[in-house]
Amino acid sequence: MMPLSSVFSFVVTSLLFLSICSAADTHEDLVQCLYNYSHNLSSISKVVYTQTNSSYSSILHSSIQNPRFISNTTPKPLLIVTPQELSHIQAAIICSQRHDKQIRIRSGGHDLEGLSYVAQVPFIIIDLINLREIEIDVKKSTAWVQSGATVGELYYRISEKSKTLGFPAGLCPTVGIGGYISGGGYGFLMRKYGLAADNVIDAQIVDVKGRFLDRKSMGEDLFWAIRGGGGASFGVIVAWKIKLVQVPSTVTVFRVPRTLEQNATNIIHKWQLVGNKIDENLSINILLHRVNSTEKKELTIEAVFQSLFLGGVDELIPLMQESFPELGLKKEDCVEMSWIESVLYVNGFPSGQSLQVLLNRTQTITGSFKAKSDFVRNPIPEFGLQGLWPMFYEDGAQGAIMTLFPYGGIMDNISEYKIPFPHRYGNLYLIQYSVHWQQEGDEVAQKHIGWIRRLHSYMEPFVSNSPRAAYANYRDLDIGVNNKGYTNYKQARIWGFKYFKNNFNRLANVKTKFDPLNFFRNEQSIPSLLPETSQYKTQSRV
Repeated sequence: MMPLSSVFSFVVTSLLFLSICSAADTHEDLVQCLYNYSHNLSSISKVVYTQTNSSYSSILHSSIQNPRFISNTTPKPLLIVTPQELSHIQAAIICSQRHDKQIRIRSGGHDLEGLSYVAQVPFIIIDLINLREIEIDVKKSTAWVQSGATVGELYYRISEKSKTLGFPAGLCPTVGIGGYISGGGYGFLMRKYGLAADNVIDAQIVDVKGRFLDRKSMGEDLFWAIRGGGGASFGVIVAWKIKLVQVPSTVTVFRVPRTLEQNATNIIHKWQLVGNKIDENLSINILLHRVNSTEKKELTIEAVFQSLFLGGVDELIPLMQESFPELGLKKEDCVEMSWIESVLYVNGFPSGQSLQVLLNRTQTITGSFKAKSDFVRNPIPEFGLQGLWPMFYEDGAQGAIMTLFPYGGIMDNISEYKIPFPHRYGNLYLIQYSVHWQQEGDEVAQKHIGWIRRLHSYMEPFVSNSPRAAYANYRDLDIGVNNKGYTNYKQARIWGFKYFKNNFNRLANVKTKFDPLNFFRNEQSIPSLLPETSQYKTQSRV
């Protein structure tokens, strides 16, 4: 940890730096600062969009993945910077500090609470959409991927170079790599290879001083923090070097639905006992939602068991018959394909769909949504599951989904301190709760949000406790937020321990070392440990 004397020296130096060029607090001055700082005036002018620019709205809306944050009353950035080179990021960081403006960093726009493009104070957006280059090294099984690339673009570029290499990332192809990896990163390969963040071997970041750092120059503390601790608390992550993983030339997938009338409750209960213990080459997720029963012509609950197996169907069927016969999987339920084709399958794309659909950055889910998460360490009893079902029949549950992601495999063998993501050994599975709605209006939104909060409350006795854990990439401001003014460590730990458990303390120490004045901040950013009197007081704090 940086000695306190060094921290205060950094503070004094930074205050002097920020006072060099004090100017009227207007966005015109901020734009002029960007132009003055940039080494190439013509290049910076092409990537700065003010509210008077004709392309401003289209640029802003292009990466908003949750229409809940697209209303006329939603705060808008003073300007948007879409950097094409390193100096554009450096200029945005330095000038935002000089003019007391906050920064929001957007790679794919999938932050579930919109924090990558919304703030309650004057702010700008650094949108990394132009920084999306991907370089694959098949011989070394590595890749450099810039933060503005999407998961789908990464998958596609890997598939261009190799049929037996993959990466343990997520299900949704439109998610931006920058935020996804910095929060951890789940996927169907997690039980075999861990999280996306577990497979990062280098990174490039621009820090609060505008310095461009790689793993060697940033040091192991900062490199540790950005792999699962949320990169936006520490700087602008430009690119990641990742380790690619081996996948067989043939994998097997299946999607098997079971309703309550088809004994779904008992099958789910058994899945809880075997899902984390089954062969690490097999991952079986469960998607729970309400449907119209074909038998009783009324609402019922459907559990969809969807799976990826790293092997052929002739190997999978005996494995399922031995470990999970309750599902009743048959050979005709399964489809053999390549790993990259399985990416399309689990996303619901029709058979024969071109792989180029992975290059589409437009969100496939329409409507607004709210999400929450939980970790389950002990099987939910059948009565607990049965108590869930009536809640799915309520009006607010229209468009509601619960997704269960199994643990086990390599996740049981990785230390909870290896990276900031602590949710390892002892978890049976992760739950994501989400509810979606199409209609506009606050009354409709509150009906659905109120429903998911009641569902979350109902689940409390059945999930982790002390703390009740949550997944940082499933951002949820209900679990706690920072003040608009100074927030001390004790208050921030209310939400911080839920995401990071005891790793939150180390994250705060890294923050104090690299961003003691807490420039990179939002409603759930890691706090600096410096007392309020030592932090530079601005009018634009969150």
